[in-house]
This record gives sequence, C-alpha cells and structure tokens, in this order.
Amino acid sequence: MKLPRGAQLVVASHNAGKVREIKALLGPHGIEPIGAGELGLPESEETEATFTGNAELKARAAALASGHFALADDSGLSVKALGGAPGIYSARWAGPTKDFSIAMARIARELREVAATDYAAYFTCALSLCSPHGEMQSFFGEVHGALTFPPRGAHGFGYDPIFIAAGMEMTFAEMDPAAKHAMSHRARAFEKLLHSGIFVESL
Repeated sequence: MKLPRGAQLVVASHNAGKVREIKALLGPHGIEPIGAGELGLPESEETEATFTGNAELKARAAALASGHFALADDSGLSVKALGGAPGIYSARWAGPTKDFSIAMARIARELREVAATDYAAYFTCALSLCSPHGEMQSFFGEVHGALTFPPRGAHGFGYDPIFIAAGMEMTFAEMDPAAKHAMSHRARAFEKLLHSGIFVESL
C-alpha cells in the first residue's frame, strides 16, 4: 500500500482537535488531509472492543464511502487505579456533547471514591490507514505518565489538561503544541506509520 505526496487523505474523525493534530503531523510530508465532517461523511459507531478494532472500523467506512485513502485514529486515556478506565470509552465519558470537562470531573470523582493514591495513567493511540479497496495497515503508540487535578492549560483537547507525561512538569494542555506533537501517543504511532514506507514521492 502506497500513498503519494499530494494525494487526498480523509481523516475519519469529526473531532476538530484530532483532525487539527493529524494535519499538523502530516503537513511536513506533503499530505493534505481533509476531515470526514468536511465531506459530510457520517460518524461511525465504535463497536469494537479494542483501539485498533475501532480505528480499522472507522478507516474502512471512510475509505469506502469517499473513494479515497482514509486514516482513522482511536485513542484514549487509561487510568491504573480505575482498572484501565475510561480506555476505549474515553470519548463516551464526555457525553453526547463531547464535553471533556465532564469526563475529567468524572475521573477525579471516581479516583476519590476508590481513595486512589496512585494517579498513574497512559494515553494510547491506534492509527489505521485504509485504501479505497479495503487494504489496511495499523500502527500503535503509547505515552505513560500521571494525572493531576485541577485541569491545567488551554492547548490540546480531550484529557490533555489533566495528563503529565513521565519526566515532564507541564500537562499536555500547557505544552506548546509542537512540543506535544513531538512526544505524544499519537506522534509515536505516526512515527511508525511514517517509517513504514507508505508515503512515497510518486507512484
């Protein structure tokens, strides 16, 4: 599976923050992504039991509907003291309005309820690239760290305001976006994607 520079790539997401991050990661490689929402494509229901399963489901649906290569990201936050929750349900914890302040407040509340003293957590990202013919490749990345409350910072999106990566002092939401892009779970999955040889100068 090869994707030449300048080819159209659909980002199978209606999350503006996620689409913006993916565009920033792909821009230097000559790929011009467009969000599924911009094309009027429906949002796929995440019915699989793993990050990779959900990413592949979304990528396949967008590729077949658009006739273009499609890239889907399924990512989430797993909290050790909560048994790995919210995990694949990270977006759903934000409710139908995708208000992550609700989700972050729920995490804080549940940590108090279990009297947690260990705030270890990690972000996971599964990236799946699907061709218009259904050919698929997937890549995986993680970044470990710990949670902090109350939320801090105005950059990023999702759970970024409560997550501090190992060895850092700022939350993802306090970091300059370029610095976060260089070390995030999404960046680590993208590094594997870029090193796979899928993106080429021309066919």
